[in-house]
Amino acid sequence: MYTDRTLLPKECLRLCALGTLALSKKPVSYADLANSVRHFTAHLMGPSLDMMGSSLQLLKLEGLVHEDNGNGVLPDSRLTLTDAGYTKFIDLMQGNLRDMSGELSRLVMALKMRFVHLLADDIRREQIEILQDVCEVELDRLLTLREEHADEPGAFLGWLDVEINSLERKHAWLVSLLAQD
Repeated sequence: MYTDRTLLPKECLRLCALGTLALSKKPVSYADLANSVRHFTAHLMGPSLDMMGSSLQLLKLEGLVHEDNGNGVLPDSRLTLTDAGYTKFIDLMQGNLRDMSGELSRLVMALKMRFVHLLADDIRREQIEILQDVCEVELDRLLTLREEHADEPGAFLGWLDVEINSLERKHAWLVSLLAQD
């Protein structure tokens, strides 16, 4: 993690893998887990060198997952989340989000939304409130920018309006999510 507790790309991969195992509640083959992580991250970010190269084997070496070799043949290996893995999952889920822009932030937001229901009620609510706050800061930033450039010709204001509208909808959705909690 960065010093401000925002997630690095490799930690997003770890969060995706650990969350996928927590979500499944049953052993998952190494290949299925790797494919699931690759599928999820690639569809949100597109191909990215930052999101490659982090081996799921490290999770096993660090004691975050347990491997059951079945009959000893690698394709039959099944991974399950350990208690240490669940603790790491909770820690990663509480990582910060700097803003709502950028591919990595989008991935972090998607991962939090995918797995937030697996958190204890108080942590879940706190995470949704943090996302709401980040959205408000981003919205305020763009509204200020729009105000400063209100008299400029061209397509910039239209683009800003699209971005502002998207953030307003996201903020309203997060508020409704909190109301449901």
